[in-house]
Amino acid sequence: MVRAGITPDLVVRAAAELADEAGFEKVTVSALARRFGVKDASLYSHVKNLRDLRVRLALLASAEMNEAISAAVVGRSGRDALVAFAGAYRDYALAHPGRYAATQQRIELDEVADTAVFQRAVELTHGMLRAYGLAEPGLTDAGRLLRSTFHGFIHIELSGGFAHARPVAASWARSLDALHRVLEDWGNPA
Repeated sequence: MVRAGITPDLVVRAAAELADEAGFEKVTVSALARRFGVKDASLYSHVKNLRDLRVRLALLASAEMNEAISAAVVGRSGRDALVAFAGAYRDYALAHPGRYAATQQRIELDEVADTAVFQRAVELTHGMLRAYGLAEPGLTDAGRLLRSTFHGFIHIELSGGFAHARPVAASWARSLDALHRVLEDWGNPA
């Protein structure tokens, strides 16, 4: 029996809040059932299982990130677009660490075949990188460079690993300057 007022969207949004409060790994069907004051079984009419819940959470978070990045880069190109893109990415991750963690899990294409959220993320990245004159396979390689650089920096920052007195924002800005210079000389491999 479906409990009145509980919807799949409400369950996923509650999962997002829990992820940001307690960490992505703490998002379970049982934890959400406790939040709603229902038995675990009551939520299975809204999500198939824990995996389904976590994939839906990743889709929600990715859509939110896409929106923030899209708004930040509109009308910009080159270094300005890179800085805006990276800033929106980092700001989202720092403001929503659990949701951001959800976007980093491996998701199979068949799990998200009916959505374009992840394709939109690729389009945003490639759109920003095209100002550097990149084409495939250079676009994919450069996109992977950006994602791994952003994620590595943010992961260390979120875990408190930057204990040096130098402001983290200054290091972030230098990292983006370095990425810009690398992208200007990236080229397109054969």
